[in-house]
Amino acid sequence: MILETSRLLLREFDESDWERVLAYQSDPLYLPYYHWTERSEEHVKAFVQMFLDSQKERPRTKFQLAITLQTNGLLIGNCGIRINNPLLREANIGYELDSQFWGQGYATEAAQGILQLGFQELGMHRIWANTIAKNKGSANVLEKLGMRLEARELEKDYIKGQWVDSLTYAILDWEWHRKDEMSDERSGAGQGIDISF
Repeated sequence: MILETSRLLLREFDESDWERVLAYQSDPLYLPYYHWTERSEEHVKAFVQMFLDSQKERPRTKFQLAITLQTNGLLIGNCGIRINNPLLREANIGYELDSQFWGQGYATEAAQGILQLGFQELGMHRIWANTIAKNKGSANVLEKLGMRLEARELEKDYIKGQWVDSLTYAILDWEWHRKDEMSDERSGAGQGIDISF
């Protein structure tokens, strides 16, 4: 699967991607939002292997794609959707980005493409995401996507010796389609996202 946005190409992972993933997951700016305190080659190879294994699932329920720059193919993160309940047509999304590329709209652009995949291609009704409350950048991305804050769970997780609150955001298919239509009317064009399997 390939998902193309205006600046990004989201593609399937391959085994060699672990080196770039290790580079950005070892960044001290990245680490505060995760349980681990350090990353190793072994950990990251297993992390990437999860994505490789999900590519073989039938029916496939997990689509975690490498985020790469169209200009040079550099892998700068990953973004994906996981179908939680096929009968209720519910899924969740998640993403992470190399800190060198924070604040440039790449996470929002990639996640917008993943939402389009979820609603248009996979036929989801509800898509949600969790983030820890102190990760303001991630909450901003979810709000830019048009997702609603549905819940704040107090001290939901324990990360690096402290309890942290968790935020749940969600968007329904009709909300996304309405937002997408309004965006098209304002710009006079579509989102510019191409999906190929």
